[in-house]
Amino acid sequence: MPAADPLRGRVLVVEDEADLCGVMVGALGADGHHVAAVREGHAALDALAQSTFDLVLLDIGLGAGPDGVEVCRRLRAVGDTAHVIALTARDGEADIVLALEAGADDYVTKPVGLAELRSRVRAVLRRLHRDGASRAVLQRGDLRLDADARSVHVGATTVHLTYSEYEVLHALLRADGRLLSRQRLLDAVFGDHAFRDPRAIDVHVHHLREKLAAAGFPATAILTVRGAGYRMAE
Repeated sequence: MPAADPLRGRVLVVEDEADLCGVMVGALGADGHHVAAVREGHAALDALAQSTFDLVLLDIGLGAGPDGVEVCRRLRAVGDTAHVIALTARDGEADIVLALEAGADDYVTKPVGLAELRSRVRAVLRRLHRDGASRAVLQRGDLRLDADARSVHVGATTVHLTYSEYEVLHALLRADGRLLSRQRLLDAVFGDHAFRDPRAIDVHVHHLREKLAAAGFPATAILTVRGAGYRMAE
């Protein structure tokens, strides 16, 4: 599924409501994206195993087979780093956090506004296809981030990060110890912070610390400045 334009991506829509699925596929297809769609969890896992996608729009409340949370968990368990936007009709904080904890990068609550959804998709693809001027190797102790390859290593160990975890780490390393607010980090990850819950950053930082610590880089290297944001330790 090659994309001819770097801002035209490969998108998988996983949505069990037929009408909504059709509307999203039509809107994203009209924007020039290469769109595939499935309507239940097992089919989503099969599609993800067989093809590579830049972005997955994943309904959390799938009615058949594994739900969206489980699909996301399995996706991350095999190291797939596709950007995942969770779609949920449940606007309760616990359900949103559950999706983020499973490895989703972002979320949109139903009813889905197509203008917002299309804007989010464009922002994700812009971030994924940044021009070469922003590429660099950033290092802090044993931690090495190669922006050209979008890879992270601690010593000889590869650290597999989601899209959002990688972008948070990239922003913190580029800040070189300066404080970044949650809004600034949302801007760094998504290109804006409109319609987004700053607490999502807390979940991504939590996962990032866990993964770096498992590879041997101290979790305390990412400092929380209470009520203000995050920065790298000196």
